[in-house]
Amino acid sequence: MELIVHYGPALLRGFGMTVLCWLVGTACSVVLGLVIALAQRYGPAPLRWLLVGYVEAIRGTPFLVQLYVLYYGGPAFGLRLDALPAGLIGLSIYGSPYFAEIFRSGFNAVAVGQIEAARTIGMSEFAIVRRILLPLALVSSLPALVNFAIILTKETVVLSTITVPELRYQVDRMITETFRYFEATLALALFFWGLVELVSRLGRWLEGRVTHYMIERR
Repeated sequence: MELIVHYGPALLRGFGMTVLCWLVGTACSVVLGLVIALAQRYGPAPLRWLLVGYVEAIRGTPFLVQLYVLYYGGPAFGLRLDALPAGLIGLSIYGSPYFAEIFRSGFNAVAVGQIEAARTIGMSEFAIVRRILLPLALVSSLPALVNFAIILTKETVVLSTITVPELRYQVDRMITETFRYFEATLALALFFWGLVELVSRLGRWLEGRVTHYMIERR
């Protein structure tokens, strides 16, 4: 406990950076994934083919490789980023294809009859997406969205490889200075366990709220 107390401030700073990276990366990847899913559904054929290639390329390569290409390989193409912006952009890019596939499956789960009925009464495509497609897709997709958001919390540890001072970075520094592997890795596990529990409970609360809202609308 003396060791944990001594390194407590550094661990808390690292945990705060982890939460920040996760929140920004998850929010950006959700928005980008939604845009990709809508473009795949309504965009022209060339754009859809391009997005399919993007989704397959990102899902088919490890996050660490993508991060190295962005941070270390970027200067070869004139792209020079600090560690934190590179980590946030990398996390957003990595998560977007997975969220796009979750949204796409949610869109496909919406009954075609409801969309056809909306078109029959003269609703525009934008109104159909906003009032029918997105709410109904969200109900079926929310568990998968929360599940992948939890996965992204643990992917933040990769950011330490490009010197983002998140929790794993602080734990590695603690190990280097003390050679106390067990205590350091235990602290890392406990911090992430607490974060995952918080996200999962929040997800269950959101599922209940969304379901209650949809029942009231009916």
